[in-house]
Amino acid sequence: MKNVALYIHIPFCKQKCLYCDFPSYAGMEEHMIHYSTALAKEINSIKDKKIKTIFIGGGTPTYLSLAGWEIIKKSIYTLDTAGDLEFTVEGNPGTFTREKLNLFKKMGVNRLSIGLQAFQDTLLKDLGRIHTIYDFKQSFEMARDLGFHNINIDLMFGLPGQTLAQWKETLENVTALSPEHLSCYSLIIEEGTAFYKRFEQGTLSLPTEEIERNMYHETLEYLREKGYSQYEISNFEKGKRQCRHNLVYWDLEEYIGCGSAAHSYSDGFRYRNEENVENYIEKINTEGSAIVEKKKNSTVADMEEFMFMGLRKTMGISKIEFTKRFKKDIHSVYEVVINKYTSAGFMVENKENIFLTHEGIEVSNVIMAEFLL
Repeated sequence: MKNVALYIHIPFCKQKCLYCDFPSYAGMEEHMIHYSTALAKEINSIKDKKIKTIFIGGGTPTYLSLAGWEIIKKSIYTLDTAGDLEFTVEGNPGTFTREKLNLFKKMGVNRLSIGLQAFQDTLLKDLGRIHTIYDFKQSFEMARDLGFHNINIDLMFGLPGQTLAQWKETLENVTALSPEHLSCYSLIIEEGTAFYKRFEQGTLSLPTEEIERNMYHETLEYLREKGYSQYEISNFEKGKRQCRHNLVYWDLEEYIGCGSAAHSYSDGFRYRNEENVENYIEKINTEGSAIVEKKKNSTVADMEEFMFMGLRKTMGISKIEFTKRFKKDIHSVYEVVINKYTSAGFMVENKENIFLTHEGIEVSNVIMAEFLL
């Protein structure tokens, strides 16, 4: 039986953040129960797979009604899960309640991921976040009180109007709470978002590239001082608490996605579900599946992904694993790129691995693009 990771998508939000291009929707509360029922059917259809990690993301999973969660809980119980299951639920401050957290505990959730983003109410408001710092502290304390000992906090830098001092303040305040894991991403302006419109109009004042670089440097320095170790470009952990679910993506292992817009990679195929919530519900109820596209991944595509996902990790990619998977020596495929970046000091190759240096990480987008064959 295959070991796989399971991603479950909850598309509902109280309000859409101004930078968000995820398939998530505000004002669709009346669909919550129908959606949960359809989602439960899809989860129930997973057979012959041992689930090693579960990640429930969104949207805002914690915004889903308690009644919706009760329906999903029953379907989770039907899964064949590993003894050391890592089970994460993502949520936003202001949408955590004791009832929901207790229900998560009963479901077997043992990891929470809290979307904070910044530690200044003015910045949160400018991002279109619905919560305040006070809400965040309450949510975090409540989770700790109820016995959650593995918590990730999501943070963003390079925000409109954000200063280096504010970013330092964010890192200081968050590390003072000692979460086990931190994800620190720089803001990317995505097409189709409210921020993109303002960016086009020239009314979005973003920090300069230099300030953003300094923010990233500060992150590395400060978190190292505080005992966090970096294991991926944007991810840091304390006490061996790497996110095993995300490592599945970075290691190009198999995962199944349930819910609207969810993607899967299994048995060499990539497939994705219907994105529209009402159509998703309809498809599951009438056809038993919401898959709208399925294609075999070519060996070339697999190689490319193995490289550019794997190079996100600080330990990089395993040359032995490459040979095992693709029946080829890595140099027969990537000799030129590897030589180019190792000689420039952006990449290191040893007997087992190839990984990016600190300088390499700063220009990682350029480097990764060269691994496209």
